[in-house]
Amino acid sequence: MLDTRIARQWDDDIVPQLVDYIRLPAKSPHFDPDWKRHGHIEASIAQAHRWAAHQGIKGLHLEVVRLEGRTPVLYFDVPATSTDARTVVFYGHLDKQPEMTGWRSGFGPWTPVIEGGRLYGRGGADDGYAVFAALSAIAALDAEGMGRPRCAGIIETCEESGSYDLPDYLDVLAPKLGDVALVIALDSGAGNYQQLWVTTSLRGLVNGTLRVEILEEGVHSGDAGGVVPSSFRIARQLLDRVDDSRTGAVKPLAFACEVPPERMAQARHAAKILGDSIWKRFPWSCCDEKRSLFAEPVTKDPVELILNRTWRAALAVTGADGLPSLASAGNVQRPFTSLKLSLRLPPLVDGDQAARALRDILTNDVPYNARASFDADTGSTGWNAPAVAPWLATALDQASQELFGQPAAYMGEGGTIPFMSMLGEKFPGAQILVTGVLGPKSNAHGPNEFIDIGYAKSVCSATARVIAAMPAASVGRETR
Repeated sequence: MLDTRIARQWDDDIVPQLVDYIRLPAKSPHFDPDWKRHGHIEASIAQAHRWAAHQGIKGLHLEVVRLEGRTPVLYFDVPATSTDARTVVFYGHLDKQPEMTGWRSGFGPWTPVIEGGRLYGRGGADDGYAVFAALSAIAALDAEGMGRPRCAGIIETCEESGSYDLPDYLDVLAPKLGDVALVIALDSGAGNYQQLWVTTSLRGLVNGTLRVEILEEGVHSGDAGGVVPSSFRIARQLLDRVDDSRTGAVKPLAFACEVPPERMAQARHAAKILGDSIWKRFPWSCCDEKRSLFAEPVTKDPVELILNRTWRAALAVTGADGLPSLASAGNVQRPFTSLKLSLRLPPLVDGDQAARALRDILTNDVPYNARASFDADTGSTGWNAPAVAPWLATALDQASQELFGQPAAYMGEGGTIPFMSMLGEKFPGAQILVTGVLGPKSNAHGPNEFIDIGYAKSVCSATARVIAAMPAASVGRETR
């Protein structure tokens, strides 16, 4: 009955709520500095609050917490129905990434479309569904008369900007949370849709802008070519200090760490499960259909690919300025080039130290005495999960077997959830479960992002099972 109840609520209630949520262009503050005036983040908070208030969960306390100059946080608190007074803390976020180009015809970031059991649009899977799934799991347990501990939730609206508002909120909310035994974050990925996936690590991140200036204004390229060095070429030389342009391998030791043996073992096991799907999940472009030549990954070794995306640094250029559009690109030697950089960091590398190291690498001894600056937006430290308590490992396997007929699988993820390292510092004894619905081709942050509705129902049911399985012992202190 638990699964039936959850599935029915998703079909009748939660999916329509997610359709409405996707319509909200609730871009994170980094992408919408005027977010307060636009009101979309407020609308997303109001929608979640309104829905939660009508769930009929006995004793539910709801509060929109506001700190001056900060994005709002939705906080909920539900008393225990068992004798266990310790707290399970749910985490999610309602802010979104920007639009991105490349959506299919008839689809769009703010245009919800249901097709083939998938709901397309920005934010449904990352991570708007979390608040609905958390309260749905709690309500289903209560309706079935299954005892559970106290449950609380922190739903922020700044995650896609690096959660820079969250530390202040944690200082306010942490005393209210009491004895936190388990944290559940529903903002992560899945290797496939055939079993429950548990995230064991998350990478850190340095975001920032590299700007290289060589002229005060643009000049005729015929006059200056061969005399004035290209600002783009100088930027390329600086980036060569960071990663190998042939392989993508990041060079400086400041951005590296040892892979713990247990994470190496998990990578090998996940590679056996996923095989070539690790790289085939991405929308590769076709190079030559007649010769069957297609774009390829940096390697086809599944173990190396998992380690590359979870325990090794990776640099991406995600935006540029100073480059005219093709239609307006004249024969001009441009005065500057600005590149938006995204440097993913191994889980154990300190984000702030990495940001300082990256600035030094890019701005010292600049070729041709050009002017180079690097302004870091964020320096977020990654996260490595604590040892999983035996009860939690058993509960996860049992839930996955009952729902999918397969055991739970464990793997690191390449993304960043700053909240996890913050919570780990605040509650070092808590067990932490990070899972999510971002499976193959779900394409968070990109075009055609979707949430697989059937898989989301199962993750919600698994979450309820884990809460119900939490024993009354000191689970937060157990190790294995």
